Amino acid sequence: MPLSHLLLALAVVAVWGTNFVVIKWGLAELPPFALATLRFALSALPWVFFIARPRVAWWRLAAFGVLLGCGQFGLLFQAMRSDISPGLASLVVQTQVFFTIGIAMLATRERVRPLQVLAASLAVAGMVLIGWAGQARHGTAAADVTPLGLALVLCAALSWALANSVVRGAGKVDALGFMVWSSLFAVLPLAGLSAVVEGVEPVREAVLRASPMAWAAVLWQAVGNTLFGYGTWNWLLARHPAATVTPMALLVPVFGMGAAAAVLHEALPGWKLAAAALVMGGLALNLLASRANVPNTSTAGDKQP
Repeated sequence: MPLSHLLLALAVVAVWGTNFVVIKWGLAELPPFALATLRFALSALPWVFFIARPRVAWWRLAAFGVLLGCGQFGLLFQAMRSDISPGLASLVVQTQVFFTIGIAMLATRERVRPLQVLAASLAVAGMVLIGWAGQARHGTAAADVTPLGLALVLCAALSWALANSVVRGAGKVDALGFMVWSSLFAVLPLAGLSAVVEGVEPVREAVLRASPMAWAAVLWQAVGNTLFGYGTWNWLLARHPAATVTPMALLVPVFGMGAAAAVLHEALPGWKLAAAALVMGGLALNLLASRANVPNTSTAGDKQP
């Protein structure tokens, strides 16, 4: 990966990591699915009137939009409202690296290597530790995660991995246009979920009462995190193997947990640091195991329709 591409990837993970604090600010005033709806609405409008639709099948745009909007962020926001802290959410969602590379391996029928089994085992141990700590602390004022929150964020990570697979199959397309047009397909499903789960009247009242801080959080979600973050990430995935790009997300928890501690004063007890070490150690080992397969992964990705 050229230095310029590496710096772009670092910028993206910095935005994504610190964004968990911004999400928490938005959730303080807006319901989760409503916040996600507004985020993707502003990611699509008014940009669709100025940015041409990329030359890609409609189903790819729809699949990516629904997976990212409802699957990743709908579930992530729901969990972050009261079931997982921002720092831990930034860590757990990075299991998407395992899901993404696993999906790529299935597509190329590549065999799992012993080092990858060890890597997955370390990450699973980290998830078990997080789940156990959350179970033990559940019901206390200091709880950082609940079993429900852990499950929701793991499902969000899987959705992100599936979205990665969809965009890699599209090949080298206009990344920004892909992000803008796919966002359209996230709006209606998210709005429907918001109406059913959160209620039309409560959402309307929350939107009307939202402060400038809440709207700034929504705008940052749309422009900074979605258009810049995912537009750039998709651009990188179209040009480099998944095994090269996705492990850069190792740095997201560093920014996420650091920002949560610095801004939100989120505690960093020993069990949380140990879980982070296990998960990130597993991700790092998986990166080492996958690098040998970069040429094969790249070729397979370029040949997908």
